[in-house]
Amino acid sequence: MSVGLLLSLAGLALVDSTSIGTLFIPVWLLLSPGRVRVARLLTYLGTITAFYFAVGLLLVLGGAQLADVLGGAMDNRPVLWAQLVLGVGLFALSFRYDGKRKSGGAALRWRDRVAAGDSSARWLVGLALLAALAEVATMLPYLGAIGLLTTSGLGAGSVVGLLAGYCLVMVLPAVLLLAARVAWPRLVEPVLARLNAWIMRSSSSMLGWILGIAGFLLARDAVVRLGLFD
Repeated sequence: MSVGLLLSLAGLALVDSTSIGTLFIPVWLLLSPGRVRVARLLTYLGTITAFYFAVGLLLVLGGAQLADVLGGAMDNRPVLWAQLVLGVGLFALSFRYDGKRKSGGAALRWRDRVAAGDSSARWLVGLALLAALAEVATMLPYLGAIGLLTTSGLGAGSVVGLLAGYCLVMVLPAVLLLAARVAWPRLVEPVLARLNAWIMRSSSSMLGWILGIAGFLLARDAVVRLGLFD
């Protein structure tokens, strides 16, 4: 196990820690008025961590078997045409996210209900799963980390341990923000408010860029493999 591998995994995990599910939503919940419900936010972060870890295990330990089962299915022309349609659709959808839409008071009321102690923890688990599922298609740093692990030549135990460590590092910034919010609320709340304002300004446009780039790459790959311009 090389130092270079560990540093690469740590860097990718920190990039992953800035996603909507691991940073934006925790900051959003931390800004809810009243006393911070530590156990509830840890429930959310634990759900995110468990989901990523399960997906990573599936890809690392079952990726080869899955590839054998699928075979050359992705090279079939109907599948490629479906990929082309999906890519064009994602690219067109990206223009809806121009960063000009404003969130309403209903979203803030929903946040306060989720963060409140009188709501069911299932709301937080559902929110975490929804956020994680929404990011599956764009978890590029995580896929890069899985690629490093699968080609590292390490044993299954080491790979599982590193994967667990990756997922913990991924939520570490949110845990540190939670600890700071509890320990020094007056100092941390203005910082969180500025961070939330920046995320709210940029999240919509960032989503648009992600959808546009992903759609373009999918469509371009399908066009090349279909030989439409040969």
